[in-house]
Amino acid sequence: MNPTEDFKKTRQEKIESLAREILCLARDSIVINMRFLDAALYKIAPVSRPGIGGAASDGKAMYYDPEYILRQYQEEPASSVRLYLHILFHFIFYHSYGYEKLNKADWDLAADLAVENTILELGLHAASMKGDGDGKAVLRQLGERAGGLTAQKLYRYFRKYPLSREERQELTGRFWRDSHIYWERTKDMTVTSEEWKKLSERIKADLKTFSKGRGKSKSLEQNLGEATRDRYDYKKILQKFAVMGEHMQLNDEEFDYIAYTYGLKIYGSLPLIEPLEHKEVKKIREFAVAIDTSASCRGSVVQAFVNKTYSILRETDNFFHKTNIHIIQCDSEIQSDTKITKPEDFDEFLKVGKLKGFGATDFRPVFTYVDRLVGEGEFENLKGLIYFTDGYGVYPEKMPDYEVIFVFLREDALRPQVPPWAIPVVLEAEEIEEWEDTQ
Repeated sequence: MNPTEDFKKTRQEKIESLAREILCLARDSIVINMRFLDAALYKIAPVSRPGIGGAASDGKAMYYDPEYILRQYQEEPASSVRLYLHILFHFIFYHSYGYEKLNKADWDLAADLAVENTILELGLHAASMKGDGDGKAVLRQLGERAGGLTAQKLYRYFRKYPLSREERQELTGRFWRDSHIYWERTKDMTVTSEEWKKLSERIKADLKTFSKGRGKSKSLEQNLGEATRDRYDYKKILQKFAVMGEHMQLNDEEFDYIAYTYGLKIYGSLPLIEPLEHKEVKKIREFAVAIDTSASCRGSVVQAFVNKTYSILRETDNFFHKTNIHIIQCDSEIQSDTKITKPEDFDEFLKVGKLKGFGATDFRPVFTYVDRLVGEGEFENLKGLIYFTDGYGVYPEKMPDYEVIFVFLREDALRPQVPPWAIPVVLEAEEIEEWEDTQ
């Protein structure tokens, strides 16, 4: 090795050593000030990757260019703490999972804005940088227009009201910290996603203790709420109400082909056994759908919910030739009940049916009404009730004899708590928008 190469090697080693020390100090500073982040912090190990020109993470490591870390540190000593928190919150908030299904430019920006807002709101001195005051003002105005500063709300806002090229460049230049080039990989890292989900839930619990006696971060709580809530496919919700029923269909599973072909061979056209024409299959047969038409549930969303339910039911594998489904419109009282016994009934309902009500909300009349239908023999084997609502109403105290799922439009911390015997489900906002777009 000649002296020049030796000098270059020594210089690179020093740069890497300094960069690693800066990041370790940043991590320690975060742990000292925010103990509830300790387990998550040590999940992301700093890994030197010279030449990438910045920093990026796949949820298992934070890859960084040592020279980039040094340059940033010289300009802004707090940059390393800010970078560490920025990357950390991306994974705590579950931003990289499901990335392949989204518009990447809008989601990248929405995710960056959400984590930067959280960091600014936490007010950690070690993460304070020049321009934070202006950044707060920009985020405050954007949050008012988007209805909040979670990545999900910002993303929906950007999809509905596309940013101009200049607006996008201005926001990206102010709030960009890391590259998301490895986020595509995380869809295959099932173990990693489960680990981050558990860590997010732990942080959410630890945050309550940490926040005692000091200011709370509303943004952190909202983003953690988005990250930790359960996601449900509405189609699977309907399938949960499947019951065993006899359906006219060749039952290949219980048919003896040997006896059948032997009969044809010995007696010509006379088989010894015929295939069974009935088969027990799981298909939706009896359930009730209650639609909250109170003033707080806007008509387009309710109509989209009805249409989506209809499209799922019309699929061959999910619909009996004869059904018994009751679509109950209600607010503080029963407004209408439409009985669906065949697909044509649903067609007629969508064609001439009108949403009724739009008053206050009381859930109890629906349960009283469904209980009465069961008592009168209207339902032979009612699997359950799906109640589509915003959640602001009076719940019944008594547990019914059938399963109940409350389907909510969105996550809402102020919403009254669902009784322990009911299953609360929050639909994905993107899913609701998709329904409305098909109207």
